[in-house]
Amino acid sequence: MGQGQDSADLRDTRWLPVILWLSFIFWMSTGMFSAHHTFPMVRLFMGFFFPHLAHGHVMPVHALVRKAAHVTEYFVLGLLLFRALGVGSVGPWQWRWSVLALLGVLVCALSDELHQWFVPSRTASMMDVGIDTAGGILAQIASALWYHYAYRRDGNLGGEGEEKGVTSWEQLL
Repeated sequence: MGQGQDSADLRDTRWLPVILWLSFIFWMSTGMFSAHHTFPMVRLFMGFFFPHLAHGHVMPVHALVRKAAHVTEYFVLGLLLFRALGVGSVGPWQWRWSVLALLGVLVCALSDELHQWFVPSRTASMMDVGIDTAGGILAQIASALWYHYAYRRDGNLGGEGEEKGVTSWEQLL
């Protein structure tokens, strides 16, 4: 199989991780992961390390854990979207990949909150859309820094006919 065929194979499967991660996000938006159901888990964890912690002190930690989960979910989604858009491309990092990935994160965050609107034990929130989008922005910053670091380290991102360095996005992963 030639290099062109390898690149085509990668493009054929580049969206699979995105689809799987979106399924995970959808699952996390169900009633199973409502605040009512996640509080006992956080309380148990906190109680293990701080057995005398008052109920009122667990609540802010619980809120923080839930918001951190939003950022993390959409950070990963942003990276996966960036990767899917850049697979098979030769050359340096492109703004287009990040902008499209960020738009994808925003659309998914909005649809996630719309889904939660219809789940009785969940609450839709535009603040959560903002937090989700912040995770996507952080992912784009991380991808740009990663690409910049790889370029500076190897001195080549997409140089024609050069042996050394990274020549495409899939080599970074």
